Amino acid sequence: MRITMRIFSGLFMILAAMCFAVPAFAQGGTASGSNWVAVAAGLAMAIASAGCGLGQGRAAAAATEGIARNPSARAGIQVALIIGLAFIESLAIYTLLKT
Repeated sequence: MRITMRIFSGLFMILAAMCFAVPAFAQGGTASGSNWVAVAAGLAMAIASAGCGLGQGRAAAAATEGIARNPSARAGIQVALIIGLAFIESLAIYTLLKT
């Protein structure tokens, strides 16, 4: 647990340093900001895809566990799972269309 917290702490410190470094590059008037749009769009899509993947994995695991505990409730769990997965996947599609 401590190792993962150290990894996340280091990751967030690096991301914070990157965010604070961006205004330093804005001082020069010759560079165009259009190059950063592609980087930001790719980063946003990566974060959204990672979040959707984690959400879908947790939803599938919970549905499988629910069916294992109560096999007679399979139909209701399966319908709720499919609707939930469709909503989760729509978040990734919206992020793709927005970028």
